[in-house]
Amino acid sequence: MISLSIVALVFGVVFLAELPDKTALAGLMLGTRYRASYVFAGVAAAFAVHVTLAVAAGSVLTLLPHRLVQAVVGVLFLAGAAMLLFRRDEAEETIRTPADQGFWKVSGAGFMLILVAEFGDLTQIMTANLAARYDDPLSVALGAVPALWAVAGLSILGGRTLMKYVPLRLITRVAAVTMLALAGFSLYEAVSA
Repeated sequence: MISLSIVALVFGVVFLAELPDKTALAGLMLGTRYRASYVFAGVAAAFAVHVTLAVAAGSVLTLLPHRLVQAVVGVLFLAGAAMLLFRRDEAEETIRTPADQGFWKVSGAGFMLILVAEFGDLTQIMTANLAARYDDPLSVALGAVPALWAVAGLSILGGRTLMKYVPLRLITRVAAVTMLALAGFSLYEAVSA
């Protein structure tokens, strides 16, 4: 059964964590060069693949003892928060883009870019953690996929405008604080269970 509260929580956490990510910048850059719908199609497909892999990995974690899973999830959330708080801003990366602007070339470029860039990324690890934490892979996937798609859409269509009004540093801090709270809750459950 789908839990709307888990869907909403996952959406919020993943959305905030993905906003300052390098893939949002990549989507913005591709969106300024090519038709937005073509870029979004490729990026959206890649994010769906990543969420599927993350939820599957998180579901495997639920087979382990509950205390161990909560401890691991808590530590991973702490690591994710530390990554957000202490990472250096990355310089704009060079992105190889297709020579023509046909649908398959542009969407393929977006798909491959995100597919490669997101492996082992913070939001993929976070999605796996949330799937393990809540033992509800469908609800987690239904929160994570739209969150990633929303960030991709925002970055492709309006990234420059968003950054004028919401400082990247603030977005990063809010995501880190949310992850610290989730880490504390998971570690508390691991100790008190």
